[in-house]
Amino acid sequence: MQFDNGIPIYLQIIREMTLRILSGKMKPGEKISSVRELAADFGVNPNTMQRAMTEMEREGLVFAERTNGRFITKNEELLVEKRKEIAKEGTENYIAYMEQIGFTKEDTVSYILETEQKGEE
Repeated sequence: MQFDNGIPIYLQIIREMTLRILSGKMKPGEKISSVRELAADFGVNPNTMQRAMTEMEREGLVFAERTNGRFITKNEELLVEKRKEIAKEGTENYIAYMEQIGFTKEDTVSYILETEQKGEE
């Protein structure tokens, strides 16, 4: 994974893991690799990975079973809300970018619909 120097690494890991969960690459109830294995996969210090996992537990995205390790949440309602939250953030960023290059919100909506129609042809 390529990290952005302007954002703490543990937050970038949380973002990536969240996207994997929401996209279905990681399934609800699935067991997560150990902190050491994940740290090696991401190329980070185990302490950094532990911090990311602790935060994801706090957010409810993962849960720990004392003797079995960590698992992806089975809470579908939480996953739907998280998906909406990330979509809202992405949409707001996109709209702000389009406004920076001179599009109104109405222009942006029209452009999206036009682009979608061209993709269907």
